[in-house]
Amino acid sequence: MSGFFSAFTEANLGYLMGGLGITVGVSIISVILSLIFGSIIGIVFFEKIPYFSSFVGTINNIVRNLPLLLIIFFTYFALPQLGLHLPIFWATVVAMTVFQSAMLAEIVRGGLEAVDIGQFEGARANGLSNMQTMWHIVLPQAYKKMIPPIISQLISLVKDTSLASGIVLAELTYRGQIIYAQNTNFIVPVLVVMTLVYFLLNYGLSLIAKWFDHKLA
Repeated sequence: MSGFFSAFTEANLGYLMGGLGITVGVSIISVILSLIFGSIIGIVFFEKIPYFSSFVGTINNIVRNLPLLLIIFFTYFALPQLGLHLPIFWATVVAMTVFQSAMLAEIVRGGLEAVDIGQFEGARANGLSNMQTMWHIVLPQAYKKMIPPIISQLISLVKDTSLASGIVLAELTYRGQIIYAQNTNFIVPVLVVMTLVYFLLNYGLSLIAKWFDHKLA
């Protein structure tokens, strides 16, 4: 047991918590951007704009069916070949945002289609424009229905940040690997701590989802 706790030196814990900060930073920024772009793409699908919706839908389906790790590699290694150089942190954010926006777009589209058609007709009968109807009437109702699947997708996003260790982003998983690579006796303790940290992050998100669900019921 003493050997177990010997892994948790002040230096090792500080190093891991620094990685946790990067994980949380990537997650928060990616969540915000994914919700914005995913909502926009979902609305484009729902509105069925001639040609444009089909084009966006094709791109979205391609992204959804690619491995996230491949998108991360493309963003970090391929974009510089095209003249766009991104720091490793922002390359990860861009990759996560692209992938999760594609996933959330389908959730948003499904949520919009679940709103009763009478809500649209009633709003327009009262003189609201299409934009006003969507913003004030339809989206608030749709998001109530979408909270559970959206939170589930965001939990997946937090877990998927660990894939960025493939491009040497110094997030939680990568730093854990560095620590136990220096001393194999630290493998189990470090993995236990990482498991606990990821669990607490994602369990916290699920509690927030339940609170929203209860608040908006």
